[in-house]
This record gives sequence, structure tokens and C-alpha cells, in this order.
Amino acid sequence: MANKRTFMSSRWLWLFVLVLALGGAAWFAWGEGLRRTSEAGTAYGAHVACSCRYVSGRSLSDCSKDKLEGMELVMLSEDPAEKSVTASIPLIASDTATYREGYGCVLKEWEG
Repeated sequence: MANKRTFMSSRWLWLFVLVLALGGAAWFAWGEGLRRTSEAGTAYGAHVACSCRYVSGRSLSDCSKDKLEGMELVMLSEDPAEKSVTASIPLIASDTATYREGYGCVLKEWEG
């Protein structure tokens, strides 16, 4: 019985290593494009949601309905004290737009 458990454990270990290696290879191949697309998507989402919230005066939950197809992973949060909205894709990208009187919603400067 001990040999069967060891065999099963080593099989799961190899499967885990294989999945990890394939994931690493996929990230290496497509990660930079994914990161850049995510940065553009979060910047767009933050700007549109900030305008919806602080220029149009709608609630953030109502503004979430305006997301374009393909933006399901973008999460929105607001800071009412700063009059800002942050759009993020967890562990990949995040951007914040802040309402400025006379300018509308302005994205924070990108650091690239």
C-alpha cells in the first residue's frame, strides 16, 4: 500500500511540475502582451467609470454596467474623498482616474 501511495504522490507532483512549466512558458510567450492590454483596459475602465460617476453623477454599480465586452475581469472601486475610481485586474494591472474641476477625469501619470 505504501508503494501505491508513493507512486500516486509522485505522479501528482510530476503533473503539478508539468502544469507549472506550461504556465511559465505561456506567460513568457504571451505575458508582455497580456500586461500591456490589461494596462490599456484598466486605464480605459478607470477613465470611463470616473466620468460616469463624478461627471454624470451615477452610482458606481450603475457605471459597471457600461463595461465593454471583454472587460469582465476589470474590477472597479472608488474613493469618494478623492473623487477617484480605480480599475484593476488583480495581480496584472491597475489604474486610477481622479475628477479635477475644470478638467474632468484625469488618469494618474503612467510610470513605464
